[in-house]
Amino acid sequence: MDIDAFMASLAASPLAQYISQSTYAFPTIESLHVIAVAAVFGSISIVDLRLVGLVGNSWNIKTLTKDLLPLTWLGFALAVITGTLMFLSNATGYWANVHFRLKFAALLLAGVNMLIFELVTARSMKDWEQSDGKSLPPAVKLAGALSLLFWILVVVFGRWIGFSISAFGFPMS
Repeated sequence: MDIDAFMASLAASPLAQYISQSTYAFPTIESLHVIAVAAVFGSISIVDLRLVGLVGNSWNIKTLTKDLLPLTWLGFALAVITGTLMFLSNATGYWANVHFRLKFAALLLAGVNMLIFELVTARSMKDWEQSDGKSLPPAVKLAGALSLLFWILVVVFGRWIGFSISAFGFPMS
C-alpha cells in the first residue's frame, strides 16, 4: 500500500469522518490542542530561558526541570492525542501540506536536541546547576537556544497549517 492510499484510508475511517463532519468535534479538539501546545511551549520555554541565562539565574536548574516536567509531559501527551485526531480528520490534506511536514521536522529536531542534552550535556549538571546563568557552559546555552528555536518553529509551522489547507481539505497553492 502506498502512503497516499494509506492516508486516504485514514481519512475515510469512521472516527475521521465523525471529526470532520461534526459541528463541534474538530473545534473542540483543536482548542484542546492549542492549550496542550501552550503548556508544552510555556514550560519548555521557562527551562530554556534559564539555560540560556536570560531569566531566573538564581533558580536551580534540576529543581526547575523536576517541577515543570509533569506539566510538560501531560501537555505533550494531550498534544499528541489531539494532534493525531485532527490529522485523522483530513490525513490526505495534512500529509500533502508542506507546513505540516516542516512542523514535524522541527518537532523531530527538538526531540533530538533534548535527547542529546539529556544523554550528554546534562550529565555534568552537578558541576553547573548552581551557576549564576551567565557562566553556564556554552553547550548548555546552545541546547537551550536550539530548543527555543525548534519549539518556536513548531508553533509557527503549526499555525501555518491552518492557513494553507482549504476548507475542502486540499492544500492551497
